[in-house]
Amino acid sequence: MAGAAAGVSRFKANYAIKRKIEPFYKGGKVQLDQAGQHVFCVCGTRLNVLEVASGAVLQSMEQEDQEDITAFDLSPDDEVLVTASRALLLAQWAWREGSITCLWKAVHTAPVATMAFDPTSTLLATGGCDGAVRVWDIVQHYGTHHLRGSPGVVHLVAFHPDPARLLLFSSAVDAAIRVWSLQDQSCLAVLTAHYSVVTSLVFSADGHTMLSSGRDKICIVWDLQSHQAMRTVPVFESVEAAVLLPEELALELGVKSPGLYFLTAGNQGMLRVWDAASGQCVYTQPQLTGPGQELTHCTLARTGSLLLSVTADHNLMLYEARSLQLHKQFAGYSEEVLDVRFLGPEDSHIVVASNSPCLKVFELQTLACQILPGHTDIILALDVFQKGWLFASCAKVRNLEVWQSGPLRWGAKAIGPPGLSLNPLLSQDQTVRIWRMNKAGKVACVAQGSGHTHSVGTVCCSRLKESFLVTGSQDCTVKLWPLPEPLLSRSTASNGGPVLLQAQATQRCHDKDINSVAIAPNDKLLATGSQDRTAKLWALPQCQLLGVFSGHRRGLWCVQFSPTDQVLATASADGTVKLWALKDFSCLKTFEGHDASVLKVAFVSRGTQLLSSGSDGLLKLWTIKNNECVQTLDAHEDKVWGLHCSQLDDHALTGSSDSRVILWKDVTEEEQAEEQAKQEVQVVKQQELDNLLHEQQYLQALGLAISLDRTHTVLTVIQAIHRDPEACKKLETTVLRLQRDQKEALLRFCITWNTNSRHCHEAQAVLGVLLQHEAPEELLAYEGLQAALEALLPYTERHFQRLSRTLQAATFLDFLWHNMKLSPLPAAPPAL
Repeated sequence: MAGAAAGVSRFKANYAIKRKIEPFYKGGKVQLDQAGQHVFCVCGTRLNVLEVASGAVLQSMEQEDQEDITAFDLSPDDEVLVTASRALLLAQWAWREGSITCLWKAVHTAPVATMAFDPTSTLLATGGCDGAVRVWDIVQHYGTHHLRGSPGVVHLVAFHPDPARLLLFSSAVDAAIRVWSLQDQSCLAVLTAHYSVVTSLVFSADGHTMLSSGRDKICIVWDLQSHQAMRTVPVFESVEAAVLLPEELALELGVKSPGLYFLTAGNQGMLRVWDAASGQCVYTQPQLTGPGQELTHCTLARTGSLLLSVTADHNLMLYEARSLQLHKQFAGYSEEVLDVRFLGPEDSHIVVASNSPCLKVFELQTLACQILPGHTDIILALDVFQKGWLFASCAKVRNLEVWQSGPLRWGAKAIGPPGLSLNPLLSQDQTVRIWRMNKAGKVACVAQGSGHTHSVGTVCCSRLKESFLVTGSQDCTVKLWPLPEPLLSRSTASNGGPVLLQAQATQRCHDKDINSVAIAPNDKLLATGSQDRTAKLWALPQCQLLGVFSGHRRGLWCVQFSPTDQVLATASADGTVKLWALKDFSCLKTFEGHDASVLKVAFVSRGTQLLSSGSDGLLKLWTIKNNECVQTLDAHEDKVWGLHCSQLDDHALTGSSDSRVILWKDVTEEEQAEEQAKQEVQVVKQQELDNLLHEQQYLQALGLAISLDRTHTVLTVIQAIHRDPEACKKLETTVLRLQRDQKEALLRFCITWNTNSRHCHEAQAVLGVLLQHEAPEELLAYEGLQAALEALLPYTERHFQRLSRTLQAATFLDFLWHNMKLSPLPAAPPAL
């Protein structure tokens, strides 16, 4: 700890990216391999392969046309992967290597909407937005069938599990299921019982029964021999996916009698198991509260006994198929990240708030994710108590009403449509919640409070100890919430539900939205920043006004107290960061450099430096003493809303509207150590070079000088050779014995020397050796020779003209000297 403290007392010079959390799934199909070890999902123009064990993206594949991927499928043997893009191209991948093995035109006149392999992994069916169904031989790479007759987009195709029967099933926007015979390329039957889009087709193990699901809230069991509906099962929700459960899995879920059982996933956000024979629901998963929990996909990995479901918020949930217990969670797409914080006493986790009512908690070592429902609208801000176990979140006001099953009643009278009722718990937010992480890394909500009349946009926790928190809202008020005693006990169980928070004080602070609140390190002062362009200082706990900080030209986004000095930092939409004195409320310094609004500011290096993030996507490091911007970090592509520094001040965390979360590491000491090591190496080499020159070992000296990559050092060696009595011969011998890459480097140095008349002689001497003794073919093979000649010729011509003029002048002087007639010298006087 003492070493860490000594390290952070120095000025920081640079940060480097240590880890990124980026989106890997933005909607569309999701598929598991048969062993349940890999997840395949679409992210725009890329198809990502996610390893289930580590959560890492192993492969990110993009077609050459760089267009969005519209459909893909993995063969049943997990060997062949085919993707289709908007450019109407099909690509076959060796997905483990991430390389394309075959690329061909889809022949469809509109993008491919769906595709599926047959059980032998040799045939591929594609359904297009042009209403056509095509079948391809993947081994020989040619089209075998073109099936027409479907109106509109064909969004679903599936082969019969028995390859000997050569049957293909498809469904289009007319909600009918067509049965195609591949032997005679004809439509055998049209199954019409659904009234809305058919979302999935699954088959029994014997191949005699098919189950179809649709958004008309029914599932239908079909007899494939008679092509008639055997049973219609009402499931009371729009079903997006249905999975037939193997008999052994169904029995482990509590089913008592053998039979045909299937699992549904739909807009109610829970998995349910149904008995196809009786039409009864035999198992229901507990429902998660809040919007965005609707299920959009579901798939089963039979050999791996894993079930994968996908929510409307692009979260991937892996369940043990035998018990439907949650196994792992992955956040595929966080959309706009609004705030980030470190968690845990050693900053082992991070919590992310995005355009979602759910929080995401990541373990930094493994990136294991927990998705925490609780809020019913977008979470706007986060803050963490000093010890790192407790943290707070706040959300915006919910304007949309949320309906649940059952009629809405006024007293004993039903006033709403059947099957729908208003859920008051889901329609209310503008709340603050407190969460606790245990030693195992599991997080649960332990307290919540409400009282603001508008969105709660900012929250700040007490600094000295876990005693209270303060919230600021768009209703222009701040509230102080003391933590109840049961909450402070680590042994308190959360099974009984969250503890209710009561506001101790409420104060109207500004005339416009309050964007930021900050608590001083001694817990006695509160700072607020507002859209009304001012920051204010308040005394806690009574919330008494002490003073106003005025000077910004636009609204304030962030306020922060210095950890060591009586100074307040403010970040504003006018693109500046200002430092203010708490004693007289005067502006001490102004930092200008961002091209847009400054959204967050934080003190680092024990209050001697600042980190700021802005709408320009930049992170800037400032030294307070001289107002200097030490470093600008450009890794985000949009507004950087979230900024937080670790307790040891050696890491920083940023979250942006580009849906990226980046962990930065302070590399100042590492870079200084590297620079010092380089200087030591340079000193040793320079001494070695001096020794070689003294011993007249010119070849080794020139090679060492070139390895140092210093123009002047190489020039010194050439000049030393020139001073030798046998300069020409030794220069020729030395240069010609160099390796080719060394000769190329020497040629680059000659370009620099040739620009100066004082050093052009050395450059011309080296060029003369190369041109006289190197074959033209070898010279043409030199890297960058053309650019070198273009740079050498103008100065060479100039030197030649200068020497020509000097030679002419010398010749003229010589002529004058020989033709001068000197008067005879007077005779010497006679000696006395």
